[in-house]
Amino acid sequence: MYLLRNSWVRPATVAVMMALALAGCASKPKKPQLAYEERPVELLYATGSDRMDKHLWSQAVNYFAEVERQHPYSEWSRRAILMTAYAHYQAGNYAESIGDADRFLSLYPGNAAAAYAYYMKAVCYFDQIVDVGRDQASTGQALEALRDVVQRYPKSEYAADARLKIDMVNDQLAGKEMTIGRYYLRAGDTLSAIGRFRAVIDRYQTTSHTPEALYRLVEAYLTMGLLDEAKANGAVLGYNYPGDIWYRDAYQLLTSKGLKPAVLPDGKPRQGLKLPFVKDKSKTLKPEGASSPKPERFLGLPFQRARAKAASPAGT
Repeated sequence: MYLLRNSWVRPATVAVMMALALAGCASKPKKPQLAYEERPVELLYATGSDRMDKHLWSQAVNYFAEVERQHPYSEWSRRAILMTAYAHYQAGNYAESIGDADRFLSLYPGNAAAAYAYYMKAVCYFDQIVDVGRDQASTGQALEALRDVVQRYPKSEYAADARLKIDMVNDQLAGKEMTIGRYYLRAGDTLSAIGRFRAVIDRYQTTSHTPEALYRLVEAYLTMGLLDEAKANGAVLGYNYPGDIWYRDAYQLLTSKGLKPAVLPDGKPRQGLKLPFVKDKSKTLKPEGASSPKPERFLGLPFQRARAKAASPAGT
């Protein structure tokens, strides 16, 4: 009798568990999508552009997706991919934006708009750069992608923006080396610290961290008793940055050790120019055609009802 009851209980338990699992799956929120309704491609594209102008990024993505779905081989579909990439970027969905850019490059590698796809990928990596106290994997990816834009399209407006960002990325990487070098110096690992400061001088000598790196080398070499090396780095610092605050400190430090440099600090001490690291999405270049004409200019009065229907809450 017990076996009989147990054989009935198990199927019932399994059924209840399956029902709960299905209910749980049904309760997960789904990404809203437009109901399929065949609409003129110009209307879909212009409505998506309108949503972008209003910063309704997810709605813009939905309309551009409809352009691709309903008119996959049109010129509008090609443009919609880049618009989707830009909308995803503005929404902070960097992986999706990079995926859109890669999709465009795989479909239209020789297209003139490919320059923007490369630029969009670079900007996505750039905006994921974190402070120098954390891992700089995105920084390296950003630098590689930005250089790719400059090398492929050196005369484009995207290359001009990429060059500015490259300077900021190099400053960021130099800052990371300085952070590690200072840590080693405080920990008494002077030789490792010197390696980090030398890396700044060798790889990132045009950044704002160079004067401090030279000063830290003076400091480190004096700690190790390598007076000639300390004096040599002090001389380089004085020749290139005679008015920098770091040279003033180096001059005082070397003088206190009887190694007075030949170059005097240049007048009133001043701090070298530091390039601020700024990630401003409002200054990111938009894809060509981002500000498209409104649907009325494409379609005329007969399509006003269709436009109203597409823009209604039920259609978004």
